[in-house]
Amino acid sequence: MYDVIIVGGGASGMMAALTAARRGKQVLLLEKMQQPGLKLRITGNGRCNLTNTAPMKDFLTHVGQDARFMHNSFSQFFNTQLMGLMEELGVPLVVERGNRVYPKSGKSLDIFLALITELERMPNVEIRRGCRVAELIIDSSGTTSGVRGVSLADGTSLHADKAVIATGGMSYPLTGSTGDGYRIAEAVGHSVSPRRPALVCLKSDMKIPHELVNFALKNVKLTITQMDGKKLSEHFGEMTFTEEGIDGPIVLSASRTATGPLHDGQQLTAHLDLKPAIDTESLDKRLINDLNNNGSRLFHDALRLWLPAEMIPLALQNLHIEYYKRLNQINGAERKRLLSFLKDFTFTLTGTGTFEEAIITQGGVSLKEVNPKSMESKIVSGLYLVGEVLDLDADTGGYNLQLAFTTGFAAGNSI
Repeated sequence: MYDVIIVGGGASGMMAALTAARRGKQVLLLEKMQQPGLKLRITGNGRCNLTNTAPMKDFLTHVGQDARFMHNSFSQFFNTQLMGLMEELGVPLVVERGNRVYPKSGKSLDIFLALITELERMPNVEIRRGCRVAELIIDSSGTTSGVRGVSLADGTSLHADKAVIATGGMSYPLTGSTGDGYRIAEAVGHSVSPRRPALVCLKSDMKIPHELVNFALKNVKLTITQMDGKKLSEHFGEMTFTEEGIDGPIVLSASRTATGPLHDGQQLTAHLDLKPAIDTESLDKRLINDLNNNGSRLFHDALRLWLPAEMIPLALQNLHIEYYKRLNQINGAERKRLLSFLKDFTFTLTGTGTFEEAIITQGGVSLKEVNPKSMESKIVSGLYLVGEVLDLDADTGGYNLQLAFTTGFAAGNSI
């Protein structure tokens, strides 16, 4: 007999198992893949951005409109507690730019090995690999439904009066995140919002010159608006052009607000400011000065005054200024077009990358149906929902992994 069955061996599932086991519970951890923690091992480009050291008030601004849901559980287990646990398990950590926390070794495998080694040494934890859960066993004979166990895909039934759904989302499906948890939760009465790829590249109708593909622009500002001009997001930092659109840190962050409208069939406008450190009026004065002081230079050659070489084909493609025109022949209208390209180059966004390319899944089990302190279902007694299966997501920077570990801790602690 088990006290709790945990479905899914990712970050939230392992944390729920570890916490419940340290409370003396008999824990069964089921993982449908042959090895648990596959997504954890590749997160952060294999470096594992474990958490972020931002104080709670600042941290919550990166969670978005559902931040209030996390107040209770963050008061139990936040970034300092997570960092303390990892160092207790023998993983030295380092804080890098943007308050991002990584294992000192730079290897996400160290985080996984610390957790799985601790679980495997505990006599009250059993881990079964290659076990796919088909559905929950529910007792509905009383006034409220309650968990009685799980049924596996092979027909086997396993019994416990508590279960944790920690199956992850739908991003990186080769790691086992194929949306099983949503199906299981819906089958027992939970509401599940539409799932969409998030923290993902964005696609554009822009013709991107081959010189620009995989080129990274640093210190730029990306603003995304709806077609009516309503601003959805604004981010400053690094982005990359791809064959189909744009990618990179600020694009991933922007995709959190863009993915919903794009998957609903809307088109959005991207505004790229290549010179965010200088205002439009000052930049225009600089252009006038540069044009006057370099009058004999040819336009295509002089573009290096204002742009990296890789950007020049895109500029020529959009500015419609004669290739061999001399700078002293550039008229006011042409200068204004150049100014607009540098300060507000616009293009249309038409879609996002796939779940195979996305870091996280947006959407999931409604937070209104989950107790924010314990992560227990308000619909089925003894059922807990944690991690990415919840309709809860955050920006890049360690925030999403902290959500996974914290919700897993809250469930394990309550159990």
